Amino acid sequence: MIKILGVVGSPRKNGNTHVLVSGILDGAKTVGAFTDILFLGDKNIKECNGCHVCWQGKQCSKNDDMNGLYPKIIDSDIIIFGTPVYWYGPTALMKGFIDRFVYFNSPENRKEISGKSAVLVIPYEEDNPETAVPLVTFFEKSLSYLEMNIHGKIIVPGVTEKGEIKEKPIILQEAFELGKKLGYSV
Repeated sequence: MIKILGVVGSPRKNGNTHVLVSGILDGAKTVGAFTDILFLGDKNIKECNGCHVCWQGKQCSKNDDMNGLYPKIIDSDIIIFGTPVYWYGPTALMKGFIDRFVYFNSPENRKEISGKSAVLVIPYEEDNPETAVPLVTFFEKSLSYLEMNIHGKIIVPGVTEKGEIKEKPIILQEAFELGKKLGYSV
């Protein structure tokens, strides 16, 4: 059974990012995938300070919720990274989460992330498609470095208000269909 972890890096529950990530997970469930959703705003994730204890094969030195999330990440086949564009990058919640992926940069831990699939979900306020380019590039470079494969992107400009994405049934259907496709993959 495919295991998909949806990570919501928006501070707004029931906002556009949450709705899109949930739509993908709902589609995946219809074909038998096991899904889980993680709200970064509900977690205490401290910044990485570059101590590299994890590179010595030890647990991260930070005493926070991320240590409990590593097993979920490792157990997942696919990770959905959902974040709106904030100042042409990810939210602070998502950036802190990704910074802690340094754990997977050590030779002992790299095998736990290498080859996993990823999906990007990026809604944002502006209508200019170029607005999301720096954020997409951030994910492409970071995930490629970790030897992960991006298997889908849902990038939606022009959504500002909380839940405004619900007024875009074509995009919601695209998210649902992507979930179904992911549930059959890997």
